[in-house]
Amino acid sequence: MSFRLMWALVLALATPLAAAAEIRVAVAANFHGTLQALAPLYERASGHRLVISSGASGAFYTQIVNGAPFDVFLSADVARPERLEREGLTVSGTRFVYARGVLALWSPRGGVVDAQGRVLEGEGFRYLAFADPRVAPYGVAAEEVLRGRGVFETLDAAGKLVRGQSIGQTHGQVASGAADLGFVALSQIRGARGVSGSYWVPPQEAYTPILQAAVVLARAGDVAAARDFLDWLRGPEARAVIEAAGYGFAD
Repeated sequence: MSFRLMWALVLALATPLAAAAEIRVAVAANFHGTLQALAPLYERASGHRLVISSGASGAFYTQIVNGAPFDVFLSADVARPERLEREGLTVSGTRFVYARGVLALWSPRGGVVDAQGRVLEGEGFRYLAFADPRVAPYGVAAEEVLRGRGVFETLDAAGKLVRGQSIGQTHGQVASGAADLGFVALSQIRGARGVSGSYWVPPQEAYTPILQAAVVLARAGDVAAARDFLDWLRGPEARAVIEAAGYGFAD
């Protein structure tokens, strides 16, 4: 084998490895399962690898402001990415709405939650879980629904409301039976065979739309790779998975 041919072979083998990147993604807890489904599709298409951290959007905002080394932020709202943008902590022009969240009142047991959500006005449960509105947009939406039904103050005074630190923790509280029912993201309970247990999806007009925004962060180690991931997230392959998981879109 000639030296020139051998060198060309070395370069050909080395190039994919050199081009591959790790993209550190901070993702809102409601979208964690969906991102796990998306990750192998993106990794196969791009050669890059997603390193995923899940939690409450408010907590991630604080971590990012304090220097947390994330490349991409997939928030459960628009407000926090906008604030990061104003504070100069994002890459200009990368913010967009990747999904519209859908709220659901859910119990893993059949017959607990009725199709109109009237269970909220009854005495048939001990605890109702929802995410803390101070850190989780789904918690804001849940409180709006409860206030709209005129039951928030009564349930709160009776000690029946349990606030989780994220929508992920709230789902865990309900799934484990620590709470009889709770407000979660529809995406958390929709599986290939539909939703197990009983649930109610409040009408969209009952709460402020949960528009979820993504953005590349200024501290990204590989801005080009982070941009590539968000470009792919806008595309048809990703959107099909996101829709199937129980989300809508802003457009």
